[in-house]
Amino acid sequence: MKSEYITPSVTLFKEDGSLDLASQEKHYQRLIDAEISGILILGSIGEFFALRMEQKKEMIRHAASVIKGKTQFLIGTGGMQQGELQELTAYAFENGADAAVVISPYYFTMNEDSLRNYYGAAAESASGMPVYIYNFPDRTGYDISPALMLELARKYPNIRGVKDTIPGVAHTRDIVKTVKTEFPEFRVYSGFDDNFAYNILSGGNGCIGGLSNVIPEFFRDFRRALEAEDLAKVAQMQQTVNRLMDIYNVGVPFVPYIKAALYALGYIGSAQSTFPLPGASDEQIRKILSILNYTAE
Repeated sequence: MKSEYITPSVTLFKEDGSLDLASQEKHYQRLIDAEISGILILGSIGEFFALRMEQKKEMIRHAASVIKGKTQFLIGTGGMQQGELQELTAYAFENGADAAVVISPYYFTMNEDSLRNYYGAAAESASGMPVYIYNFPDRTGYDISPALMLELARKYPNIRGVKDTIPGVAHTRDIVKTVKTEFPEFRVYSGFDDNFAYNILSGGNGCIGGLSNVIPEFFRDFRRALEAEDLAKVAQMQQTVNRLMDIYNVGVPFVPYIKAALYALGYIGSAQSTFPLPGASDEQIRKILSILNYTAE
């Protein structure tokens, strides 16, 4: 059975807070070498919310030079200002993006009319290129219903997928039933790593999961086990992922702790995050390394 595991890449910074594009290139290349299914930049784990527009454009130009043509290239373009949403979405496709991943508006809960206007603006600025809805209720405060996703897919043919970042599986399952029944090519991705296997078994397309920043080879092998229908291997790897999910609970928010894992393993030279995100303590780094030891058992 076909499946995809896409990495929502971290954004790397120097100690002074400036973009570290040299380290970023090495990180992308490591993911590409591990045969990950795609790379998403400027997602939640990529700290899009704290970057200026020019920094986002610099990230896009740089990522395009490294990723384009080697694996799927996805770009997060969501934002709270209409002009910036449309400008960044258009810019993403000018620079070779395969899809724009657009988080729904945050801070205030939005009604469905507002969401229709918002995703309509994103779809129209994409010039027919694929736009994926990004549903993350833990950050936006509300869900986007499967029924509304179906309505948007009917009205805007280039709205062609969703990243559904929800701890449980019921909402994602309902998207598969509601939208893919009418639009079989609509891409349905889970946003949490432990939902990958269930997503595929339910008819979805895979996962856009943050842990693959740290151990991409593991998730490549997880994908291969599913594709080979090696259920014993899938079960074993699922149990490992269930333990690895504890990394998300080492501290709040989870972004700096994914970077701390990369730093502790020697893959990056700095775990610097944007203000005011915290850094990991020595005790938290020890906890992260203890959790990662599960993959070696």
